[in-house]
Amino acid sequence: METLVQQQYDKLAAIYDRRWKSYITRTLTFLEAWTQIEPQESVLDVACGTGEFERRVLKKNPDHIILGVDFSENMLALARKKCQDYRNVRFEAASATAIPAPAQAYDVVVCANAFHYFEQPEQALQEMGRVLKPEGRLVILDWCRDFWACQLCDWLLKLIDPAHQRCYTQAELNSMLESADFHIQQSRRIRFGLVWGLMVATAVPQVIMSQISVVYPTKEISR
Repeated sequence: METLVQQQYDKLAAIYDRRWKSYITRTLTFLEAWTQIEPQESVLDVACGTGEFERRVLKKNPDHIILGVDFSENMLALARKKCQDYRNVRFEAASATAIPAPAQAYDVVVCANAFHYFEQPEQALQEMGRVLKPEGRLVILDWCRDFWACQLCDWLLKLIDPAHQRCYTQAELNSMLESADFHIQQSRRIRFGLVWGLMVATAVPQVIMSQISVVYPTKEISR
């Protein structure tokens, strides 16, 4: 299944940023604001695509240490070109279940617009937890099946896209995070226009749950 995703995005790489420009801008602008990465924090971006999130983060702070991983070599080639002036950034071809990084290496792990493609989402979350520092945080942004438009997209993609796995509800994502030994700090649904319904969750390792305040809202946000 990972090979299907790789082949699909290798073909799309050259037109990806142009085709999805509005969607990318709106979702990654939101993700950047939501995550609130501090200048000294190191970042891992799982399923980084063409490196657009990295470009945005580095524009504000060029000294961030960042690793981006993705299936598609063609997408990564574009990411490397975008960030070629930053020696503190690297991109690697890798699966979300086998991240090329040591344990407890990153302050922030993000995964945007890709979770519905993961064949083994539980294992991916475990691997993200492995490379996250004990005091770090994981941020997942993805399509949300609580929205009717996303339910329709999920149904159609299962028919026409063999690489697509499934979309999850907010409750399902939160449950998977908790099963992977994360404690949910924030979790919300977000609507971008009439069509795109997404969800975002910030989670921290269970080891520090006694040090945080629990916020668990389900209010939808329209942007």
